[in-house]
Amino acid sequence: MTDFATTIGMVLRQKDGQIASVRPDASVYQAIEIMADRKVGALLVMEGPVLLGIISERDYARKVILQGRSSKETQVSEIMSSPVLSVTRQHTVGECMRIITKNRIRHLPVVENSAVLGVVSIGDLVNWVISEQEMTIRHLEAYISGSATI
Repeated sequence: MTDFATTIGMVLRQKDGQIASVRPDASVYQAIEIMADRKVGALLVMEGPVLLGIISERDYARKVILQGRSSKETQVSEIMSSPVLSVTRQHTVGECMRIITKNRIRHLPVVENSAVLGVVSIGDLVNWVISEQEMTIRHLEAYISGSATI
């Protein structure tokens, strides 16, 4: 069985630990450039260590492009989503999947004691579940074939 009870702390340990962020006074154009360079779909909006919001490709599409605004003249703070839903390392994969699905979001910052530890995306969670399922299948196949060491 896939372990939906695995904590997000375990998922974060598998990531590179880098946090993609942007300042609130940056232009939306600069934020989109950072997203493209980092190959991510969202950036945390931070003032020093303080998490203020999150800006995503969806925010850009809906709040800039569709409204005919200029990405070079619009500041990140004008279109960011705030307040930000976040989780702690103790939240489980299953809980995070429910939060993401219920709120129709794709990224969850992991925060403890006001410190940002990382971000998990729906892709991270799906990849974790797939890896866990593959491991379970390998263990079951080994057990069935009699080559399992218990």
